[in-house]
Amino acid sequence: MMTMVGITYGMVVVRLTLRTSRMVIMTTPGSNMAAWPHVKMHIDTAWFMLVSEKPGESSSPQISHPYKLRRHQIHSPRTLSNSPKMVSQSNGSPAAPLKFLIYGRTGWIGGLLGKICESQGIDYTYGSGRLESRDTLIADLAAVNPTHVFNAAGVTGRPNVDWCESHKVETIRTNVVGTLTLADVCREKGLILINYATGCIFEYDSEHQLGSGVGFKEEDTPNFTGSFYSKTKAMVEELLKNYDNVCTLRVRMPISSDLTNPRNFITKISRYEKVVNIPNSMTILDELLPISIEMAKRNLTGIYNFTNPGCVSHNEVLELYREYIDASYTWKNFTLEEQAKVIVAPRSNNELDTTKLKTEFPELLSIKESLVKYVFEPNRKTPVAA
Repeated sequence: MMTMVGITYGMVVVRLTLRTSRMVIMTTPGSNMAAWPHVKMHIDTAWFMLVSEKPGESSSPQISHPYKLRRHQIHSPRTLSNSPKMVSQSNGSPAAPLKFLIYGRTGWIGGLLGKICESQGIDYTYGSGRLESRDTLIADLAAVNPTHVFNAAGVTGRPNVDWCESHKVETIRTNVVGTLTLADVCREKGLILINYATGCIFEYDSEHQLGSGVGFKEEDTPNFTGSFYSKTKAMVEELLKNYDNVCTLRVRMPISSDLTNPRNFITKISRYEKVVNIPNSMTILDELLPISIEMAKRNLTGIYNFTNPGCVSHNEVLELYREYIDASYTWKNFTLEEQAKVIVAPRSNNELDTTKLKTEFPELLSIKESLVKYVFEPNRKTPVAA
């Protein structure tokens, strides 16, 4: 039996034929082969659609998991906006559109992901299963049949990571066991998992000194184990390196334009009596979460330092807060030694190298530019200086 799928992309017409585990690609006369790089990912996708219709073929040594062929194929949002329609010639039904399964409905990032999907017209569903319960995750995948899975669930502790110091088993259960279980289930189903992790697994050292501009890269080994939360995150990141279907995004000190959210870094420090003043890499969610959606569309995997380029200090953030939000705002600083007396676990301070992310998304703004554009300008309450 022979099954065929046709792909049309501009002037390029490609036909894929599945016959006894062989793929034959034929182009019509006059096809513009200059567009080949843009359609290759969609050819790979169609091939695996066909393979998935034939039970047992996905285990053939000649056939890899779909994410292995689809990853890193598209490098421009314009390509995605002109993505081709795939139509099965055997039954005329269109290929499945994007459908996201998101874990972390009640969390900050999980909630924002849902809003972004709505604004982009992407079908999405929140997972109901618990991460550490394999059977419930399998049930979710069967019920939703997603194209991609997002993990924004996890234990960070309330009101802060100090909670994890006295709830170690609960922290392990979700941050390690749960995350690994979800990654494993997704891999079995040939699905890419976008995993929102943390960059708070590093601290300035002799090779990455404060103020040097030398940041930790994706391949660097975590060197911060001061908090149990960070320790579990470093542990699971190392294990996830073995899963080539996972895209690990190292988020740090997340900030959004919602200055009422208690998880917002700006909201936190603006309410503290005293703050330390150390430059750090940070993540502006308003800019970077849409990029994570784009990364899913591009089927990117591996580790990414998911922060805006550069560093910004606590004082610099609060100076912007005073300039744009409250001209009468004041604050006091204290040292790391003084901070240690009022917290249970030490905090991570570092700069992450964002070369990899910036290369993929050259439009990404620096941390200070992004703070002004996405956070402070939309929330301005002070008069604009003449």
